[in-house]
Amino acid sequence: MKRFIVFMAAAALLVVSTGMAMAAFPTRPINLMVYTQPGGAIDVFARKFEAIAKKYTDATFVVVNKPGAGGIIAIKDIMASKADGYKILAVTKSNISKMVESGSDIKISDYSWIAMMVSDPEAIIVNRESKITTWQEILADAKAKGGNQLWVGPAKGGNDHIMAMKTWRIAGIQGKWIPYESGGKAMAALMGGHGAVYVGNPQDVVGRPNLKCAAISATERLSGEFADVPTFRELGISGLDEEIIWRGFMAKKGIPAEARAFYTELFRKVNDDPDWRKYILSGAANPVFYEEVRFTKIVENDAKEFKEALVGLGIIK
Repeated sequence: MKRFIVFMAAAALLVVSTGMAMAAFPTRPINLMVYTQPGGAIDVFARKFEAIAKKYTDATFVVVNKPGAGGIIAIKDIMASKADGYKILAVTKSNISKMVESGSDIKISDYSWIAMMVSDPEAIIVNRESKITTWQEILADAKAKGGNQLWVGPAKGGNDHIMAMKTWRIAGIQGKWIPYESGGKAMAALMGGHGAVYVGNPQDVVGRPNLKCAAISATERLSGEFADVPTFRELGISGLDEEIIWRGFMAKKGIPAEARAFYTELFRKVNDDPDWRKYILSGAANPVFYEEVRFTKIVENDAKEFKEALVGLGIIK
């Protein structure tokens, strides 16, 4: 009987101590890394998350901007850090292209893709002041120009470039991709008449009355100010229903179980928060919470597509 009592007491102590260990994270501030300068879309996303997270945790998040090389500098910084959960990086789909392009020194499998939080549909955007303002007019102009229609956007081999190439292939047209240093500069070129089409996301036209979406990659129409934008499916184009830009968070692989549990609970609460959902929806994107297993599969598939495209473009071998 005494042995049983001792055993039960030890077991109870183990449960209590384990619970305390699980609840111990975090005990110091967490660095929330951003791969752009302050004010960029991912920076705004990270800072909004930090503000909403305060409702649900006493943990301190410190936003740290570490720009350069399309996110590679920040990604390498994560890898050089301890896998203790005290440093996470806000990431987007475009980072995967840069990781693939960088070669074998950066591997998708070396990172923990903690959570995907935003699904932002791709859109075909035109200048309202031009003669080409609808998808039908884009098609007619592309065919008339015999492959010389100009499409603008950021980064050769990036997500938007690949979206353009998919669109050309599926729609049976050809075009020329003109890359700019940033999405903002590419949109300025479109408004200046230096291109026919910009590939981006619906939120890119918000606050830019000269721009409009001619088609959107979604299974159904969006609401609000984008309710009149047709989907590719409506336009008779199949295979472009789920082209997105995602945003989420990653860390170095191997973070402790208590850190993983902390993030899972916090991300779920933030995703359910009405102010967070209003913020995401205001940009015509969808708030989601995909945990690591599902998110990792999405990242791996993106890496595969990027590799095929970059090889085809001759950017990598």
